[in-house]
Amino acid sequence: MPTTLLIAGCGDVGGRLAERMLAADFRVYGLRRSVAALPAGVLPVAADLHNPECPRDWPVAELDYLVYCAAASESSESGYQAAYVDGLRHVLGWLRETGQSPRRVLFVSSTSVYGQQQGEWVDEDTPVQPQGFSGRILLEAEQLLLHSGVPASVVRLSGIYGPGRSWLLNQVRQGYRVASEPPLYGNRIHADDAAGLLQFLLQADQRGAVLQDIYIGVDDCPAPLHEVVGWLREQLGVSGWAAEASVSRAGSKRCRNSRARQLGWVPRYADYREGYAAMLAADAL
Repeated sequence: MPTTLLIAGCGDVGGRLAERMLAADFRVYGLRRSVAALPAGVLPVAADLHNPECPRDWPVAELDYLVYCAAASESSESGYQAAYVDGLRHVLGWLRETGQSPRRVLFVSSTSVYGQQQGEWVDEDTPVQPQGFSGRILLEAEQLLLHSGVPASVVRLSGIYGPGRSWLLNQVRQGYRVASEPPLYGNRIHADDAAGLLQFLLQADQRGAVLQDIYIGVDDCPAPLHEVVGWLREQLGVSGWAAEASVSRAGSKRCRNSRARQLGWVPRYADYREGYAAMLAADAL
């Protein structure tokens, strides 16, 4: 029998993961509102995570793994609460209702649970101190899962970019200007590497590796935002500047991926240069 996986919130990263797991001979279910957008080969589960009723399409067979990879439909406190805490609570309830006991549940979280603002280095043992509602609510969801009695790991991603995620490229084309002092450190991971890390953890668990409760998912090189913008300006041939400098995010920290690397994971795109170069090369085709 193939190993079964359900991806709750099978959007961009979830869809990339689904394709990888299908190639690894998993039986993959994808839960989302619009199942027409699921990758070919994924078994559809039409559902709204905001609805507490168990979906009619919920699998009746035993689930070996579940990945909770939802995205908030709106960037508000209520939107985050509904997507991450309430939705996760509904899924955990559906598992109990159907008597399913996955070997492990992965929850896709964010490094926003860390509130460091002075460029400090951060790893999984760093105390969390969320500064905004997003980090606070994600931390609440993490704790809900880790205390649910289900074997689980949290994967804290940061700065996902890739095809279809071109916000920074568009800003740079418009002359995006950011301050260089003090440097605003940011962390990134290409969407393919985000999916690749989730795949790696699932298959490591399948092999019998002992997984930790928390992993940080970033590339190898946190970098100041002004450095990233400067490099992208060169690649794009941008010479003009916007009238005023602007910063659209708070916080400045450098995240380590050493725990995932110690387990054997290696990102395909080690830094922003490799990842964005791949994006720009694909755009040029």
